[in-house]
Amino acid sequence: MPPLARLNVNPQHVVLLHTALGLYAALLIRRGERLRPALLLQVKTLLDGLDGQLARATGQTTETGRYLDTEGDLLVNLALNVAVLGRPGVPVTLLQSLILTVDFLWEREYRAARGEVFRVPAAQAGDHPVVLGALQAVYSAYFVPQERALDHVFQSRLRRVTGAATPGAAQRQAYTPLAVNTLSANLGLATQFLLLGACVLSGRPHWYARSLGVQALALAGAQLWREAQVRAAGPDGPDPAGQPSSSG
Repeated sequence: MPPLARLNVNPQHVVLLHTALGLYAALLIRRGERLRPALLLQVKTLLDGLDGQLARATGQTTETGRYLDTEGDLLVNLALNVAVLGRPGVPVTLLQSLILTVDFLWEREYRAARGEVFRVPAAQAGDHPVVLGALQAVYSAYFVPQERALDHVFQSRLRRVTGAATPGAAQRQAYTPLAVNTLSANLGLATQFLLLGACVLSGRPHWYARSLGVQALALAGAQLWREAQVRAAGPDGPDPAGQPSSSG
């Protein structure tokens, strides 16, 4: 159990704290500092992972907390990218969000293809309706269109490769190899802050934006590889040992 659980700390307060630290790091970057913002970004990463662990360990997961965490990260990302690049930081934030959304969708696909639970329902109810409604509205306006657009691309590509209107379970498993999920997970927010922190510390924060282009190309290559796995597996998908079937 996280140490904060024994202190009865509210996970949402941890979310607000690491969001504030991220915004302060953006301010320091804008002022031209290196060491302090680079360190603050790593502290934010630590706390960002801790809030979810704390919520689950204490049974305090809520819909409000989940939306607050996601949208707090978005606010920090926008502030950081604008601090580094000025106005071009806005479209860079969108590219960054798309990369993170791919990770979200590919994990969801992986678990769905294997009958696993993707997100456990919130343990607590009683969210403030006005606050929750506002957070849901922001999520629906910004994140949902990305999720729908990318999911449409991924599912249409699968249907094209298989030639089936409804691909089978084995084909969906072949389409969601663990290696691809490992790649996308390693491009998550913790990695983004590590890269940005390293660029800030080196005095070249704008290099971070260039890294996003490389990441996007890596994910595009991974998508093509996913499709190749389905073709290699054939209509029956991988065999029980995890190897392509002889019919492929």
